[in-house]
Amino acid sequence: MVNAADRAVGPPGSDSRVATGPTVLVVDDDRRYRDLLELNLAHRGYRPLTAPDGLTALNLLEREPVDLVILDLMLPDIDGYELCRRIREYSDVLVIMLTARADERFKIRGLNLGADDYVTKPFGPDELLARVAAVLRRRGSDRQAIARPPFVTGDLAIDFARRRVMLGGQEVHLTPHEYRLLYHLAINAGRVLVHDELLRRVWGSGYRDQTGLLQTTVRRLRHKIEHDPSAPRHLLTRRGIGYVLEPPTAP
Repeated sequence: MVNAADRAVGPPGSDSRVATGPTVLVVDDDRRYRDLLELNLAHRGYRPLTAPDGLTALNLLEREPVDLVILDLMLPDIDGYELCRRIREYSDVLVIMLTARADERFKIRGLNLGADDYVTKPFGPDELLARVAAVLRRRGSDRQAIARPPFVTGDLAIDFARRRVMLGGQEVHLTPHEYRLLYHLAINAGRVLVHDELLRRVWGSGYRDQTGLLQTTVRRLRHKIEHDPSAPRHLLTRRGIGYVLEPPTAP
């Protein structure tokens, strides 16, 4: 694996000010990584912004229309997990976490806080740029759901255009991954989706073996959309195969 601090793609004269693509905010206290990612993002047509700490990042997010945040966990002022939690209080901007910790527990914690992907240092610039493109593609496919009519099964309703979920007339607040999981189950209601397919659709192709992550998210989702999570009526398990959402209620 190439260390990101030792390799750059694109000419040294790349100028991020002329970029017209999605805006990407890089939050990292290591200037080498910030400069490297700024250069590579600009070379690929993105509009890069950089911040050396969490408070600067929060200020930028208030002023700038950011599409994606690349967030290092080890920051000098605010822990990356806490920063992600604060961002999720008011924004659904895409977040890719960076960390030197390869332990799966740290990855699951970040994803459960609302991160869209997780990359371990050291990484190759091509790998990270591929992840950036992948999560932006997923966001694009999510926005195509706006044209879908609302989904209703029993007392569970999903308004795709507004990304709102209601249970018994009360709004249910979901994390981005919980909503994405419910969305894919809803558009395939009545069809069993196997673990690998759900992991690929919700988190990406690099997560096909993370069944523990899927099970944890399903468990949390059931606590929000089921009156009795121990005896679910909407989100059902097909043991050894996958999960299925009950089909829409006939009008």
